[in-house]
Amino acid sequence: MGVYSTLWEADDWATRGGLEKIDWRKAPFYAYYKDFDIEGCPVPGPSTCASNPGNWWEGLAYHRLSAVEARKYRWVRINHMIYDYCQDRSRYPVPPRECGAGI
Repeated sequence: MGVYSTLWEADDWATRGGLEKIDWRKAPFYAYYKDFDIEGCPVPGPSTCASNPGNWWEGLAYHRLSAVEARKYRWVRINHMIYDYCQDRSRYPVPPRECGAGI
């Protein structure tokens, strides 16, 4: 597994229709990864892939959000999320598989 990233101009769709302006004077933009290690599982998630007991985030306490955590998560999505590709039907008429995970 690896990580690949790009930086590209997306004024028309990732910036609330251009409301969030990119300050191109601050270019070039750089991204780097240092000591990056990742373990991943295909959707639908932990029940379908091998678990590593050394990973604290795989514990039962982290499989689901509590009612309070879910409420806080919804609040953050409503008040701070600018773009959600799972809701972008013009670009993804059929949502990507991970969008069905119910997060």
